[in-house]
Amino acid sequence: MVGFGDLTNIIGKIQEMQANMQKLQEELEHKIIEAGSGGGMVTAKVNGKGTLLDLKINREMVDFNDVEMLEDLVKAAVNAAITKSQQAMKEEMAKLTGGLNIPGIDQLGKLMGLR
Repeated sequence: MVGFGDLTNIIGKIQEMQANMQKLQEELEHKIIEAGSGGGMVTAKVNGKGTLLDLKINREMVDFNDVEMLEDLVKAAVNAAITKSQQAMKEEMAKLTGGLNIPGIDQLGKLMGLR
């Protein structure tokens, strides 16, 4: 049976984690992750929340007769940047939870807009 002191302690820990998650959300919004494809033909930058911020295509290497290849390179670069962003979020969440595997914590991050 949980006493009131234990319950107060638990609520305090939850409030502390909530404040830390809010701070993490703000930090991730300013973190920039970059990935490329095609040996640098295409580079994409996303923030830590997975929002595409910038996309660069090296004009010298573009073959307009092969648009499908360019489309594939763009998708690959954007997906790689988003994957890196998600991994960074997972690593930060693991730090926040002290490495504990808390069921549903990934969903909590999504609910708070962390991705």
